[in-house]
Amino acid sequence: MPWVVLVLLLGVALLPRLASNGTRDTFDYSTFLTRATAGDVADITFTNGTGHIAGHLADGTVFRTSGPDTLSSTDLAMLRGVNVRFRHAGRNAVADLLGAVLPLALLILFLVWMSRRSQAQVGGIMSIGKTKAKAWSAEQSTTRFADVAGYEGVKGEIAEVVDFLRHPERFREIGATIPRGILLVGPPGTGKTLLARAVAGEAGVSFLSATGSDFMEMFVGVGASRVRDLFDTARRQAPCIVFIDEIDSIGRKRGAGLGGGHDEREQTLNQMLSEMDGFEPSAGVVVLAATNRPDVLDPALLRPGRFDRQIVVPLPDLDERIPILRVHCADKRLAPEVDLPTIARSTPGMSGADLANLVNEAALAAVRRGADMIGTRDFETARDRIVMGQTRESLVLSDSERATTAFHEAGHAVLAHVLEHADPVHKVTIIPRGMALGVTMQLPVEDRHSYSEAFVLDRICVAMGGRCAEKLVYGHLTTGASNDLVTSTELARRMVREWGMSDRLGPMAWGGGNQVFLGEDLLQTRDYADATSRLIDEEVAAVLRSQETRAAGLLIEHRVGLDAVANELLERETIDGRDVARLVDGSISLP
Repeated sequence: MPWVVLVLLLGVALLPRLASNGTRDTFDYSTFLTRATAGDVADITFTNGTGHIAGHLADGTVFRTSGPDTLSSTDLAMLRGVNVRFRHAGRNAVADLLGAVLPLALLILFLVWMSRRSQAQVGGIMSIGKTKAKAWSAEQSTTRFADVAGYEGVKGEIAEVVDFLRHPERFREIGATIPRGILLVGPPGTGKTLLARAVAGEAGVSFLSATGSDFMEMFVGVGASRVRDLFDTARRQAPCIVFIDEIDSIGRKRGAGLGGGHDEREQTLNQMLSEMDGFEPSAGVVVLAATNRPDVLDPALLRPGRFDRQIVVPLPDLDERIPILRVHCADKRLAPEVDLPTIARSTPGMSGADLANLVNEAALAAVRRGADMIGTRDFETARDRIVMGQTRESLVLSDSERATTAFHEAGHAVLAHVLEHADPVHKVTIIPRGMALGVTMQLPVEDRHSYSEAFVLDRICVAMGGRCAEKLVYGHLTTGASNDLVTSTELARRMVREWGMSDRLGPMAWGGGNQVFLGEDLLQTRDYADATSRLIDEEVAAVLRSQETRAAGLLIEHRVGLDAVANELLERETIDGRDVARLVDGSISLP
């Protein structure tokens, strides 16, 4: 408002001057004097102080011009014979007032602006300890369990929290207390945050949402202050749900690393432990937290009375992926031939976020090919892009590299087909994708939750297929098998060290050494002797060499099928599992 008044006052003061200056002169002052000397000017009116001249020519024409503020004697001599009238310019009271008041007003406005800015900065500093949690009221929490596809078991476990917040008297009458804290554990993208919001929506209560990083600042004590403010806010809004995402960022084991007890993260954790013990079960505050690293959390955080219940939110299985796909496809235009159960079977190990990305990539693929509906081929393209990587159109392979890649991928494909426990081949391509020059894609028939020794050995054998095929056909090796060797070595090492699948070592398991950031056994890198380490290395090498020998023998046995698959790849660049089965099975009867 002060700025509006200032602009209006300036307009009132400057309008007369602008109006007077806005009229264009008929001619300039020197021309006026010349014509006056020649007798062409009849009369003029001269305004002292402004130099404005208005008058009539001898023929009656009205003219205007501007001269000096006062007329000199020389000018008056040149105007001899012209009827000259003088007048004084009136003073603009508003302009005079503004000339006196405007500087003072501007100074006052500047001081007021500086004062308000300093107060805002001081307020920002004083409010640094306030919680950054986002708040949703009961009316704003519109997410329900029906919006969370699948996970019926998880929703059943967490439903009693909703019952407690809706009908707490039922629990109090029988003497039962609801868990103060519930920890949602699961891989990224499985919907832990969505479940927490669904609990708040079903219960119809307030919802405070924060992440672990919201509590951390460069100033010592800020995290603890924000924890206190968060729980004070929750008590005032009770019944209320407090949700802390990625709690492992502040809930790691104390004594971690080299920081010591004065570490800001540990002070924040100590304050959270105190606050969770500080409110009564009847306060109507329930704390939900989510993490995908439960192994790094402090034991005091997981004890009864704090986060005394852990609910696992796993990757969705086949029956759960189907409704998740339906939810994400609800607003998409699908072609009639799209079969969501078939797509769900071809996406094992994908989380809800992965499935949402799959549907979006399929829609983008449909747009790129100019279609008005999403078809099955678009889902295939999207899945290949996600699983195998984006096609590298700019990479051109030489004929020798292309042939080597074809036999390499054919080695994987043949072994994946002939081995009993290996996952079936879905697609083989020698088109460069991602960082690979070729890809052999396998899809399991059903979801697996545990792996047999035969399955792991067959998987190592399939990984060795590309290396063995190159050596069999060309008699030398290339760097194309580097990633296969990394995968095979990791599987063999886990078989020996963690899964007890070594006869020489027996039923014993050793981890790979504790993480340094946990601060445990910082100087100890392993929990077994040097002799045991040597034995582990020997067993790992024995597993890898035995599977390499096995892969080489199988490829020699199916050499005709290997050549057939490689030639088909060289001709078509991409073939599916049915083509591999036809070529390998058809070659068995050939000499």
